[in-house]
Amino acid sequence: MRKRLVQIFGFLISSLGWTFVLCTMAMDYWRISQLGGQGGSFIIKVAWYWSNLWKDCFTDSTAVTNCRDFPVLWSVTQFVQGVRGLLMCGLTLGFFAVVLCFIGMECTYIGGGNKIKDKLLFSGAVFHFCGGVADIAAYCLYINRIARTTFAANLAPGVLRYDLGTPIFLGLVGCFLIFLGAAFYTVTVYRVIIPESTAVYAYGGGTYMDPRSKGRTLYTGYYRPSRLYGSYTGSGRSGSSRISKISQTTPTKNSDRDAFV
Repeated sequence: MRKRLVQIFGFLISSLGWTFVLCTMAMDYWRISQLGGQGGSFIIKVAWYWSNLWKDCFTDSTAVTNCRDFPVLWSVTQFVQGVRGLLMCGLTLGFFAVVLCFIGMECTYIGGGNKIKDKLLFSGAVFHFCGGVADIAAYCLYINRIARTTFAANLAPGVLRYDLGTPIFLGLVGCFLIFLGAAFYTVTVYRVIIPESTAVYAYGGGTYMDPRSKGRTLYTGYYRPSRLYGSYTGSGRSGSSRISKISQTTPTKNSDRDAFV
């Protein structure tokens, strides 16, 4: 029951994370810059310049917005192409991850036996992790580009200093939720990663193996306790058998009286 709850919780968290990432691709204000408020006054703002992955826009003080859509793929800036590609790859991996995890969950009745379902769930967790890495790489690439321009000492004429918009932070939160959901999936099927193995312990020169099983112990060799309580030689001959053998091989000496008779 606990395994099912953890898997359901992981499914909801990871799905919410992919929803956040998907929403960021259609949101505006990935980067924003404002002009106005000269002389220390920030009450009157003249204009806003903002962009997303698909267009550049300008909004004046009368709330009129003019946008320029990116016409073709090759006319877009290289870092925007990279962000698009990484997000697309991440969403594709996330789609397969959601399908595999849905089939591999214990509460579903498709996918085969428990071992097969655990392997499918583990594969889905790996896809979640790889997709999350691709998404967070896309956001970091965009942040790096904006930060290089914002914190540059000198800028060319006409180049604006942009700030990060809401979609960037929403996407980072989505990546965190994806990684958290993959961790929940992995916890429930950790036996697939770490199969049952045996541990070897040594006591006083003897060894025994302790498997990860319920109450069973596989002994190899012999166990030699401390000499405080005597010594034990394991599976050798017993003391009584050795004494009887010595008594049989020891010659007997007749007394002088017996020889005279």
